Amino acid sequence: MKRLLKSSQKLSSTGHHRPVKQFHVVNFGCRATQADGAAIQRDLIAKGYAASAEDAADFVVINTCTVTASADADARAAVRRVHRQNPAAKILVTGCYAQRAPEELASLPGVSWVVGNSHKHMVAEIVTTQRREPDTAFVPINAIESASSNQPELLVSDIFAHSEILAAPVLDQASQLSDFSDRTRANLKVQDGCNNRCSFCVIPYVRGKSRSLPADRVLAEAEQLVRAGFTELVLSGINLGRWGRDLDRKDKFPNLIRYLLQATAIQKIRISSVEPMDWTDELIDLVASEPRIAKHAHIPLQSGSDSVLRRMHRKYRPWHYEDRVHRIRDAMPDAAIGADVMVGFPGETEAEFDETYAFIERLPFTYLHVFTFSARPGTPAASMHDQVPVPVARQRNAALRALISEKNRAFRSSFVGRTLQTITLERSQSLTDNFIKLQLRGDQSPNQWLTATVTGLSSDGLIGSVQ
Repeated sequence: MKRLLKSSQKLSSTGHHRPVKQFHVVNFGCRATQADGAAIQRDLIAKGYAASAEDAADFVVINTCTVTASADADARAAVRRVHRQNPAAKILVTGCYAQRAPEELASLPGVSWVVGNSHKHMVAEIVTTQRREPDTAFVPINAIESASSNQPELLVSDIFAHSEILAAPVLDQASQLSDFSDRTRANLKVQDGCNNRCSFCVIPYVRGKSRSLPADRVLAEAEQLVRAGFTELVLSGINLGRWGRDLDRKDKFPNLIRYLLQATAIQKIRISSVEPMDWTDELIDLVASEPRIAKHAHIPLQSGSDSVLRRMHRKYRPWHYEDRVHRIRDAMPDAAIGADVMVGFPGETEAEFDETYAFIERLPFTYLHVFTFSARPGTPAASMHDQVPVPVARQRNAALRALISEKNRAFRSSFVGRTLQTITLERSQSLTDNFIKLQLRGDQSPNQWLTATVTGLSSDGLIGSVQ
C-alpha cells in the first residue's frame, strides 16, 4: 500500500497529487559532522525533498564518524537498524567512515550508495539521479559501473584534492526544517580539514587539508540566523584556530570574530575547540575583553607527559600548554576551561600517566573529555609496540574522570550566591555564559539571555532563579 503524505505532496503536470520523496539524516560524531549533515539536509530540501521520520523515509542518509572503533560500530549498527525497520528505504552512507573504508560499508545489506567526504557536497545530486557523469575534478572508484547493477554505488576519491566545504548551521532544538520553532543556539562550521599529523589521528586522512569558509559566507550565514531570531552562534571546525590561513587574504581566526561582532547583531559568540598554540595572546585578550564572546576555552591536551606528546607528534610541550591555560585563567577568572585527554596511548607507562594526572590536578580545568586510545587503521600509532592493556587504560580513564568530577564540583560551587548570564534552551534548562548547565525555577521561553542568581548545585550543574 502506498504511503499517504498529507503535508508533503506536489501537484503533477496532469493535475494529480504525487508524493514528495521523504528523507531522513542520521548524524554521528563531532560538531563538524553535525554541520555537514545540516548542509545535506538543506540541499535536499532545496531540491524538493521532505524530511521525515526514519521509519517513513524513502531514503536515509547515515553521516558517519570514524574517530574510534566504537564510532565505526555505531554506524554499522545504524545501517542494520534502518534496513531492518524500513527495508524499502534506500540507504546512503557518507562521512568519515565512508571515506576511510567504503567497501566495508558497501558490504552491509540495504546500502545503495557509499559517498566519501570527497563527494559529500554532492549527496543531493547523487540521490536525485540514478546515473550521472563522474565529477571531472575526481576519479571516484566504482562510480558508474555499479550504478547499473545491484551493487552499491561508491563515490570516493582523494580527499586531499578536495576544496569544497559544506556549511549549514546546526540548530539546537531540531529546528532545521521550516519555522525555527524553539530556536536557541546555532552551530556553524567555518573550517574543515587539518594539516597536522598526530600519530593517533585518522581525521586528516578522511577530511583532507585545512580549508576555510570565506568570511563573506560566514557573515551571510550569521546574518540569516540573526534574522531568524537566534541569539548565540557557536563557531566550530576540525582545526578552528587555523581559519583563514588558506585564504588569499591570509586572515586569522581573531579577525573572523571581529568581523562577526562588527557586521552582525548576534548577541553571543561561543568558540568551540581551539588548539593550544592558536590560543594566542591576541585571541585571549579578545575573548576576555568582549562581552559578546562567551567566557569558555576548550583546549585539546591529549597528555600531560612530554614523552607521550612527542610520540603523539603533538606540536607543543606541557609547559607551553600550561602557560596558555594560566594566561586564560588570569584574563578570565570565571571562564570554563576544558580539554580532550587520551589515556592508554601505546607505550604509556604508569609514570607517564602519573605525569598526566598531576598535570591535570594542578591546572584550573573545569571539565574534561576523557578518551581511551583506539587504534585507527593506517595511522602510525596503530602499529606501535607496547599497546596498553584495555583494563589498564580503563582504570586510567576512570581515575581522570573521578579527578575532574571533584574539580568540576568545586568550580560550580564557587558560583553559589552569585549572578550569571545564561541562555534558555527549553523549559527550565539553560546554559551559562561560562558553559555550565543552569536549571531555572519556573518555565522560561527558549532563546533568551537572562540574568540568574545561583542558589545551589544540581547533579551536573547549577540551580538558580531569574532576577
